[in-house]
Formats: sequence, C-alpha cells, structure tokens
Amino acid sequence: MDIEELRETFEFFDDWEDKYRFVIDLGKELEDLPQEDKVDANLIRGCQSQVWLTFHLEDDNVHLHMDSDAYIVRGLISIVLTALNHKKPAEILAFDIEALFAELELLAHLSVTRGNGLRAMIQRIHDICRAHVSGA
Repeated sequence: MDIEELRETFEFFDDWEDKYRFVIDLGKELEDLPQEDKVDANLIRGCQSQVWLTFHLEDDNVHLHMDSDAYIVRGLISIVLTALNHKKPAEILAFDIEALFAELELLAHLSVTRGNGLRAMIQRIHDICRAHVSGA
C-alpha cells in the first residue's frame, strides 16, 4: 500500500471505530521484527508499548524495520512506514508526518501517551536521518 491508497482507504471510513479497526488490521499485517533485533538498544524510549526500530541504508535510502508488542501501535508503525520507508533522509525529514496523522483524523483519537509514543518514534527516525544528512 502506498500513501495515496492509505489516504483513500481512510476517507472511506465514516467513524473512529472503523478507522481504529483498520489500524489494528494494519498492525496484524505488519511483518514481525526478528527476535534477535528486539533488544534494549533498539527499543524506543517514551512509548507506552514496547517499540523496536532497526534500519539500514541502501542506495542512500533509509530502510526502516519496526515492531511493537501492541497491535494498535503496530498499525501506527505501518502508517509511519508507508509514509517514510525507503526514502532518502532529507525526504523523510521534510515530510510532515504529524500532518498526515491529523489528515487521517488519528491524532485527535490517540491517547496522550500513544501520541507521545508516536512522536518518540518519529523523533528517533529523524535523529537517524539527521545523522546521515550531516555525515555523522
């Protein structure tokens, strides 16, 4: 699924419960991170649930791999990956992911702790991208 398909799918839903179920379904479809990558060094701090992030660079693109122990968070991760994965660091930094979540009407329905966890995920991804843009 690409970003436009994601937007079109969300436009189809009339209420929050339908969107919530769809996000959970996205989470169920997310590929699991290998168990050996679910280590403390890959854990994102600030998330209510456990969230792990690994990445590698290939052809100047960032390839993100993420997982969580909660389906709703896995669904949010799926949306983040749809928007940001396999792009150049500068493209990721320029993309307004919070605006996407607002457009999909998800931010208003996330608990404060889930919203903070989402921001922690984005911050970690941005930190990775800034390190590679600056050549660090």
